Amino acid sequence: MQAEQEDRFQEFVRARWSHLVRTAYLLTGDAHHAEDLTQTALAKAYRSWRRVSGSENPEAYVRRMLVTCNSDRFRKRRVKESLTDAPPERAGRDEAVARVEERGVLLGALAQLPPRQRAVVVMRYWEDLSEAEVAEMLGCSPGTVKSQASKGLAKLRTYPGLAQVMDRAPQGGTK
Repeated sequence: MQAEQEDRFQEFVRARWSHLVRTAYLLTGDAHHAEDLTQTALAKAYRSWRRVSGSENPEAYVRRMLVTCNSDRFRKRRVKESLTDAPPERAGRDEAVARVEERGVLLGALAQLPPRQRAVVVMRYWEDLSEAEVAEMLGCSPGTVKSQASKGLAKLRTYPGLAQVMDRAPQGGTK
């Protein structure tokens, strides 16, 4: 890779690392898996940086790599992970602890979705991408995005405790 391309890649990583890790965290439900997933996607992006940086939206290209790498993770390892509802001991409840618990409920709910529904819900509602953008990213039709989003949201509505978390969330969501 030429020095100029190398500099552009490093600048991209510095600017977008946190955002990509947050997206990966929502896809995986685990901070360590999220960092690994982000590093894997960025390693792939590095190998083909000339093509990635030449695209209309390099970040969307790398987000697509995140989704694909996450899907590959499920194909390669069929180990089911289960998140606990709450830590074993609870200290006094302050606002920071409440936010962590609320995120835990949200992540637990997302973990119950199949990988495709989870990817659609995260990209559509967390990343705020249009149905067409999500469809292009996942390589499916907008109708599939609509149906997967509908099924995913219906399943999330049945998750215990999620309705209370959303009722307590400030307007604009829990980002």
